Amino acid sequence: MRWMTVALLCCCAGAAAGEGTPSDARLQEARTAYAEAKALQAAGQYAEAAVPAARALALREASLGGLHSETADSLNLLGELHQVQGDFARAESLLRRGLAVREASLGKNHLSVAQSLNALATLYKAQGFYARAEPFCERGLAIREAALGKKHPEVAQSLNTLANLLRVQGLYGRAEPLYLRALEIREEAFGGNHSTMVGSLNNLASLYYEQGMYGRAAPLYERALAVAEASLGKNHPTTGNVLNNLANVYRAQGLYSRAEPLYARALAITEEAFGEKHLGVAKMLSNLASLFLEQGLPGRAEPLCERAIAIAEAAVGKNHPEVGASLNILANIYRAQGEYGRAEPLFERALAIQQGTLGKSHPEVAVSLNDLAVLKLAQGQADAAVPLFARAFAISELRLRHEALDFSEARLASFLQHLRTHEERLYALVRAYPGNARVRELALGAALLLKGRSVEETAGISHAVYRSLGLEEQGTFSRLRGLRNQLASLSLQGPGSLSPKAYQHRLQELTGQGNALETELAKRSAPLRALAALPPLSRIAGRVAAALPQEGALIEFIAYEDRPLVPEAGMPMSSRSYPLRYLALVLLPDATVRFCDLGPAGPIDTAASRLRDALANRDAAFQPLAQALYQLVFQPLLPLLGKAHRLILSPDGQLGMVPFAVLHDGDRFLVDTFDFSSVTSGKDLLPRSQKTAPAGSIAVLADPDFRASPAAQAFTLAGVSALPERSGRGDRASSVRGAALGPLPGTRQEAEAIQRLLPQARLFLGPEATKERLLHLAAPGILHLATHGFFLEDVSGPSQSRAVGHFGALAEDVFTESPSDPLLRSGLFLAGASEPVEGASSGIPSRWDGTMVTALELAGLNLWGTQLVVLSACDTGRGDVKLGQGVYGLRRAFIVAGAETVVMSLWKVNDDSTQQLMEAYYRNLLAGQGRAAAMREAMRWLRAIHPHPYHWAPFIVLGQDAPLRGWGGRSGEPSLTSQSARRR
Repeated sequence: MRWMTVALLCCCAGAAAGEGTPSDARLQEARTAYAEAKALQAAGQYAEAAVPAARALALREASLGGLHSETADSLNLLGELHQVQGDFARAESLLRRGLAVREASLGKNHLSVAQSLNALATLYKAQGFYARAEPFCERGLAIREAALGKKHPEVAQSLNTLANLLRVQGLYGRAEPLYLRALEIREEAFGGNHSTMVGSLNNLASLYYEQGMYGRAAPLYERALAVAEASLGKNHPTTGNVLNNLANVYRAQGLYSRAEPLYARALAITEEAFGEKHLGVAKMLSNLASLFLEQGLPGRAEPLCERAIAIAEAAVGKNHPEVGASLNILANIYRAQGEYGRAEPLFERALAIQQGTLGKSHPEVAVSLNDLAVLKLAQGQADAAVPLFARAFAISELRLRHEALDFSEARLASFLQHLRTHEERLYALVRAYPGNARVRELALGAALLLKGRSVEETAGISHAVYRSLGLEEQGTFSRLRGLRNQLASLSLQGPGSLSPKAYQHRLQELTGQGNALETELAKRSAPLRALAALPPLSRIAGRVAAALPQEGALIEFIAYEDRPLVPEAGMPMSSRSYPLRYLALVLLPDATVRFCDLGPAGPIDTAASRLRDALANRDAAFQPLAQALYQLVFQPLLPLLGKAHRLILSPDGQLGMVPFAVLHDGDRFLVDTFDFSSVTSGKDLLPRSQKTAPAGSIAVLADPDFRASPAAQAFTLAGVSALPERSGRGDRASSVRGAALGPLPGTRQEAEAIQRLLPQARLFLGPEATKERLLHLAAPGILHLATHGFFLEDVSGPSQSRAVGHFGALAEDVFTESPSDPLLRSGLFLAGASEPVEGASSGIPSRWDGTMVTALELAGLNLWGTQLVVLSACDTGRGDVKLGQGVYGLRRAFIVAGAETVVMSLWKVNDDSTQQLMEAYYRNLLAGQGRAAAMREAMRWLRAIHPHPYHWAPFIVLGQDAPLRGWGGRSGEPSLTSQSARRR
């Protein structure tokens, strides 16, 4: 079989030369040798291929001379073979000669010149000479695109080479679209199972792996491995490389038993193909050493890493990035064994190599800085460790500001989670060194920059689309909103006539299309968002402190995994379990930062959950629970607050699900002592540049007419648990096989009371309170929504509540699983639209369209300029808690949509008392009180009528607390604060 391949390639080579049957026997022999070398190269037998390649070169030089194009072909081939075997000096000489000959004999824009350029770029990348490699990549790509068009397989090769170069420099945002283009070209040209697909799949997976997105990397590696084994063979060097990379993912996921046999197999293949002194062998030895180190076996890791360093230094010199990476691993091995004196110079040398070759902002530099800082802590040198941690954090922050600017929301959340371990180390650091002011400032800076970062970036995209970008981007956003509507409709209907597999496929398809549109919008808005970048780490705390009110304080609550600062020696990483812990960082207006360790999260979360349940269930014995949580999370803060009484809370974990106003110190509720407002992160206090909606504009949607809605009837017939009883002011709602959405007369009275205070308010009541009306409403100054709310994980609510409880399918078939996206599991019920609103075009032929509106859909609203959104319904503050990123539900949706302040509920609220609370709230707003202060005084007033916090404390205020601009004092009526003062 081999002689047939050689003969075929020989004929092809002769035909390509265009010279017919050669008369010179030596030339014919050269072509035969060249073809044999190419066949061996394709089979991965590089050492064997070098022998006929060298013979072909010698014969061609003798027959054709040193300046012939066929001679150049041989020079290039032999150079590639030496490069892949790690003989870089000989490879460069040959490739350089080949390039010069091709340029001289064929011209500088010939396709063969592009091949030489690509080969030289690959060589320089392997040597770590990235600046030298990039112009070769770009020139080769330009030649191929000009000659072949943008969809030719050779163009894909150049795209892949350039993307590889960008990726190793940490320029992932520039690399990914090139990888995707190359993958698409190759799949279209050759199909999904061709050998060329291996490189594209492997490289794209490597990019995701280096960004910590293991769930995206693993299936690509697995597919690349299957294609490589089928098309190249199980012992091909490329197959070995993919095995090694897949093992890296398994190791990162803690799947050590799956990783080790893959490493062993990859190492055996590479040693067989290249010998024991090849750079690829060094890389695999280092990876295997890391595996043993993470399993708590430094003794097994050490000799492997030492061997890897020796091989790498011999192959590429002592200053190559691969040498630096292996030195860092060996230093960690010494540190794990307590040999700090041996570890320190290796850490410092590794850091110097990586900074010199990769640049001071490369992700690998951040890894080395963190590792060196941990060593300093182990040596008791905290003052030396802090600036190293700060430099490492600054690199991560720089990645967020550049690399992640064009991420979809889901991908950004994944990337933030990847960075979370290093962030949490800073919180453990402040606990270990509470008296160190630099440590406190570093931890607070990290919290200010990273808490709620996902919602901020997502809101930034929305703001850019609605305020700055053109019609094309707005059209893309409109398509995204349409996809979200379809996804919401399908998720809540259930599979219907679709099979479970087809149903899941359709959900994934819609999600993928939505993520693609989010990515497109993120890329287009990135330059504008970069202009409004957050202050750097060194200035963020000072800027936030300057925004605090006098006698105010910011309290950043942080829930984090309490890992030891210095990893425990001898314990496998996969078996390590780290409990959650809470801390609080207090920032005062003079930029002083204070710290309090609140202790393990378990007791705090239990206390918070028990208190919320007691309040929601109107438990008469709630006060001991309110005192218990006070003692755990607030009493320890009192010495830190000084004279501050205006407290801006940035909660985390389960603390975001309880009203601090209800905490009780044994004598009184905290609402009587402190003014509370809430933010997702303290950075939300920084000024935001946006136009304000007309001050006089207010839109109120209330008392939706569910009886007119086919969807509400379908909901009734579904036989699922909804609202057992309506408000206490009328007939019971009709019930068929369960319960129906009940009328809420209190919401109509609430709306009418608002209109009495604000005559210009536009009311949409009954059949006019529709989903379509809301989704196409121009941004008002105030948006008030009074209706049924839902959060799908809740149980049925009590009577007289504005809630829909736990339910599965909203269709005839039982839908046993709730949607995975929390933004699809929370929302509002509105009236069904009998006729489309002018300008509306959802295009979704669903009986649910026009009735249920989910948080995912509401996130697409244009509320930029809206000062206040009031969600006067049940559970509007509920959702899935994401540590460090807030609560994913309605509150997140309205912040993303642009609302400055959102008022929301933490349990199922009563229709009557909520109407009273809201009327009081608006009176106080119009008297010029702040948005949170007005709620505080309304709560205190209502408490005189309804003493239980179930009635007066369900709502919290998230966002800006300043008085409404252009609204204060317009009612001409005294606030209820003064009235309540007289009554007391």
